[in-house]
Amino acid sequence: FEQKQQKVRKSGILEMIPLKEKMEDIGGLEVLKGWLKRKAVVMKDLNRAGRYGVDAPKGVLIAGVPGCGKSLSAKAAADLFQVPLLRMDMGRLLGKYVGESEENLRRALSLAEAVSPCVLWVDEMEKAFAGINGNSGGSEVTTRLFGNFLTWMQEKKAPVFVVATANDITRLPAELLRKGRFDEIYYVGLPKEEERRNIFEIHIQ
Repeated sequence: FEQKQQKVRKSGILEMIPLKEKMEDIGGLEVLKGWLKRKAVVMKDLNRAGRYGVDAPKGVLIAGVPGCGKSLSAKAAADLFQVPLLRMDMGRLLGKYVGESEENLRRALSLAEAVSPCVLWVDEMEKAFAGINGNSGGSEVTTRLFGNFLTWMQEKKAPVFVVATANDITRLPAELLRKGRFDEIYYVGLPKEEERRNIFEIHIQ
C-alpha cells in the first residue's frame, strides 16, 4: 500500500485520499450501502469471482444535491473494499500544449490500473465534461478527453471501480448514462426524518 502511495504521489496527476470514513459513518442511504456491500464481496476475492465467471464491478454514478453523502460514499466504498482511493481532478489533467491533456488522462488511467484493485473517484463529473459539443477550442479538448474516458470505461480489464459523483445529472452527456458504462446509477436526495435521526446519532456518538 505504501509503495502504491509513493507511485501516485510521484505522478502528480492523481491524488491518493487517506481512508478515514466507513460505511457506519453514513446515515441513511441504505439501498446504496447494501449494493456496495454486495459488490465488496466480489472486490475482496476477485480470483474466486473470476473462477465462477463473475466480472469485476465497473463502478457507480451517484447523483444528487450537494451535501447529501456522495463524496462520503466514495470514501466509505474504498474502505469497504479494502483498496486505495484515488481522486482524479480533471482540472489537473488539462495542459496548455496540444495533446498534453489527452496524454495526462492516459497516464492517470494507466496509473489507476497499475495500482489496482482500487477505487477511482471522479468528483463533480458534470463540471469535468462541461462544454462538450461546443464550438470553442477548449470544448474540443474536453470532447476528446470524454471520448477517451468512455472508451477506457467500456474496455478496461483491470479491477478499477469508478465512483463518479454529480450534482446535476442533466448536464452529463447521454453516452455516459447508457447501460454498460456503470453497473448502477443512484440518486441521493435530501434525508428523510428517519435518516436525519441516524445522521444525528452518528455525530453525537
